[in-house]
Amino acid sequence: MKQQLLLLAVLFLFSCNTRKNEDTGNKQLNVLAEKYVRLGLSIGQYDPDFVDAYYGPDSLKPTAGRQSTFPKDNFLGAVDSLKASLQQLSTETKDDTVRIRSQWIMRQLTAFSRRIKIFSGEYSDFDKESKELFDVVAPTYPEKYYQSLVAKLDSLLPGKSAVQDRFQQLANRFIIPKDKLDTVFKTAIAAARKRTLQHYALPATESFTLEYVSGKPWMGYNWYKGNYVSLIQISADLNIFIEKAIDLACHEGYPGHHVYNMLLEKNLYHDKGWVEISLYPLFSPQSLIAEGSANYGIEIAFPGTEKNTFTKNILLPLAGLDTTGIDTYFKALDIKGQLNYARNEVGRGLLNGSMSDSAATQWLLNYTLLNQEAAAKGLLFIKKNRSYVINYNYGLDLIKNYISADAHETQPDKRWESFGHLLSNEITPTDLIQGGKP
Repeated sequence: MKQQLLLLAVLFLFSCNTRKNEDTGNKQLNVLAEKYVRLGLSIGQYDPDFVDAYYGPDSLKPTAGRQSTFPKDNFLGAVDSLKASLQQLSTETKDDTVRIRSQWIMRQLTAFSRRIKIFSGEYSDFDKESKELFDVVAPTYPEKYYQSLVAKLDSLLPGKSAVQDRFQQLANRFIIPKDKLDTVFKTAIAAARKRTLQHYALPATESFTLEYVSGKPWMGYNWYKGNYVSLIQISADLNIFIEKAIDLACHEGYPGHHVYNMLLEKNLYHDKGWVEISLYPLFSPQSLIAEGSANYGIEIAFPGTEKNTFTKNILLPLAGLDTTGIDTYFKALDIKGQLNYARNEVGRGLLNGSMSDSAATQWLLNYTLLNQEAAAKGLLFIKKNRSYVINYNYGLDLIKNYISADAHETQPDKRWESFGHLLSNEITPTDLIQGGKP
């Protein structure tokens, strides 16, 4: 009896000590997480593209004004100091959650360092930059790879002129008239939202505002405002083709950026109190998850040929467009999607100094099949955002492989479940490659 009581006492003390250590680790991490947020917001005072969204407490916002010069060395020193504290905590803790959070923040901080250097005019090559900013290096494909895909298009598209011209001639049949844009986009977004709500219980107060803008280097953008509200902007100064209605509805809205930010805010910030997630630094590993999942969201919301069917039966009639040639157009778009890695090669060439602006534009014309107007905007986007372009294509492939490893393609509910897990946790690109789950 005495031995049993002694054993119970030992187990009780062990349990108390374990909880005490876990509580201490969480408290230490929460302090470091607040420092991470303060640091990011301080950098954002100088770099206008640094902070994409913030919905944390006002108490973490900078109180001091900007200095006359960018304090590069001070920021880099603060990053290194914070990473060292997080590394020590990650090494010493026995709490898996503390370790996962610490490592996630450390990878974000590595991106802080690289972005600080870029903002200061200190550059590196494309692959080194993408590794430090986004935690991965995208694969490289030779020009012959893109030429072989263009040859497939050559066989598919009728006519004898240049492939790019024939593709544009076909695509031009499906430009959404300006006076139909709002109707078509709102219909696509409503359909994407309905499909998402069949799988996820979104906050009751969630909403978005849709705006049409001009003069931007992107086609669509989600500005997440916090409290489950987004501003979705569509760049309407270029011709918008019919397939982009569903693409942007899913990517910017449901189950893309709007849903991703909402689930993080609800599940991690409000429910768990993880303050670090309230800051979304644009040039960070989080963006590979965000962009890759937003692109995968198109496939999961409209699997198989459902996007084609919805476009053909619903959106084209709404836009007042004829369906003649639409099946060939969708086949061409499938091949065009495989050409998307060409944007990486353009970015790699520009950043490494091996490709001039004119050569880069020609690559975009030849291998992404953009028209002159869109190619000019695409070049501006790459020059401004640099290695960020890998997040759309390589990010999509990493997410797709990650979900497929956990959910068979013939199990849509399981895919939505795994996708929801991805959208609700601090998962890094390294996790995607290693197939690990938090």
